[in-house]
Amino acid sequence: MTLLSSSLSPSEATRFRSAIAYLQAGQSASALRIARDLIAQAPRAADAWQLLGMCLADTRMPGEAERAFERALALAPGNATVLRNYATSFARLGKGLRADTLYESAVPVLRKALALAPDLASTWVDLGVALRMSGRIDEALTAYRRAESLLDPDSAGSLAVTDAITGVLADSGRTDEALVHAQQLVARHPRMTFAHETLSRLLREHGAEQTPDEDPFGSFLAAASAQPDNHELQLGLARMLLSAERADEALHVLDRLRGALDAADPLLDWFTADALDMLHMPDRAARLYAAADRSGLGKMPAFLNAYARHAFRTGTFDLAEALAGRAIGVEPHNQEAWAHRGTAWRLAGDAREDWLCDYDRLVAYVEVPPPDGYPDASIFLDALTEALARLHGASRAPISQSVRGGTQTAGQLFGRDNEVIQATERATRAAVETWLAALPKDLHHPFLGRRMSSVRWAGSWSVRLKASGRHSNHIHPQGWASSAFHVSVPSGVRDANSPARDGWLQFGAPLESLGLDLSPRRMIRPAPGYLALFPSYMWHGTVPFDAPESRLTIAFDMQPNEKAD
Repeated sequence: MTLLSSSLSPSEATRFRSAIAYLQAGQSASALRIARDLIAQAPRAADAWQLLGMCLADTRMPGEAERAFERALALAPGNATVLRNYATSFARLGKGLRADTLYESAVPVLRKALALAPDLASTWVDLGVALRMSGRIDEALTAYRRAESLLDPDSAGSLAVTDAITGVLADSGRTDEALVHAQQLVARHPRMTFAHETLSRLLREHGAEQTPDEDPFGSFLAAASAQPDNHELQLGLARMLLSAERADEALHVLDRLRGALDAADPLLDWFTADALDMLHMPDRAARLYAAADRSGLGKMPAFLNAYARHAFRTGTFDLAEALAGRAIGVEPHNQEAWAHRGTAWRLAGDAREDWLCDYDRLVAYVEVPPPDGYPDASIFLDALTEALARLHGASRAPISQSVRGGTQTAGQLFGRDNEVIQATERATRAAVETWLAALPKDLHHPFLGRRMSSVRWAGSWSVRLKASGRHSNHIHPQGWASSAFHVSVPSGVRDANSPARDGWLQFGAPLESLGLDLSPRRMIRPAPGYLALFPSYMWHGTVPFDAPESRLTIAFDMQPNEKAD
């Protein structure tokens, strides 16, 4: 990096270059120490101030970084090098925050970068992602449209942005536009796997009203049949079929793909084993899981969790516990692996199950007072029910979700420009923080050891269950803590004397497909205006109910907000 002027002495210039080398080597702390020393020695050197700004941005201190860059510009007004480093430092910082799912923190940083350099297409994409994941749908669409205008229309990046725009249109309830958008992308680029995946998901959730007799995977199946050489497309189709529990079709695709390859492929072994497991062919599945485990997949938590599910189904509980332990060793906060470990401990009669789950202490069910502006709970919940009803436009539940006999809203719920949803977000956050304050800290516990005074959202949505609807037993892999806020509940579900406990929330009964005869450890009768809070690794689901009214909830996942402490 060339110095702006001779305002640094030769020895200071040498230290400046050393700091740049440290930054490039990822040793930002060492670079920051040099930068602070240079500021003390040469407080009127623009080079020293822009170096400090770069170091502070690299260490995720955007406020201090902005002040340092602005000081550099005051000393070197309009300097192109300072402006470029200012913009790229903030763009890189914003990308890192976005990648770490710190979306709300990423937004102002990315906006600052774009104010300095409006033509950074990749930064517009990052901003679109951060806004979409923060629930700011209209702003996200604007950002993606700007990125699309800056990219080569036929580039891979542009196609990915076009696909993201389809998703944002669906999030905003513009389903017809989203479907047309997805169909056009598939027609223009029939070899693009993600385009077929998006179209199939949309048709699965929304196609029943428009084309009730059409297979939502029909276009994907036809494309795979017409492109036998497109291995990525074949694999994507197999994954989607498995997610939709169409294992026989997935196995056909995978066998065809395996036959086309000259050598064994561990990924194909894994997916084929999953299909065989679903089709109740455990011996063949076991051989393929073991073969895949000997490959590099044996260090991947997602594979280890899949293998553990097979181990539970075949009664090899020691293997399931060992696989869970390996997954935790690679990824200590993996929620599914902790769920598997707790289940294995329960099957073994190990007291550590109670230490991990402690259903009486770690599951809370608390009343959420009506937010300011709503005189009582009924007025608040009626307004919220009306707002949520407008967002439930799908006819079927998403693929790979726990909803059975109901629908789930698209995109992020919290962050939307809606008064009652914003009020709900504030009210539930207050309830969460009260709950957190009452929990003990246990540094050795996978849940309590990460407790902070506040949280950040890792996902939020609403579910509406119809008669006979339920949540299958599941966990929340993206969370640390999870929730269920009951907005409306059928009258029969509210009956405390119901022996069947229809519609009740249950904890501790594992995923049904594991084939384990384990009853719930705790059950809760839902009531409107009440919020359930629990660790994300805890198995939970609902009992089916038979009533004409719907059961309406809001759910959200949380991660500890380390900045708050």
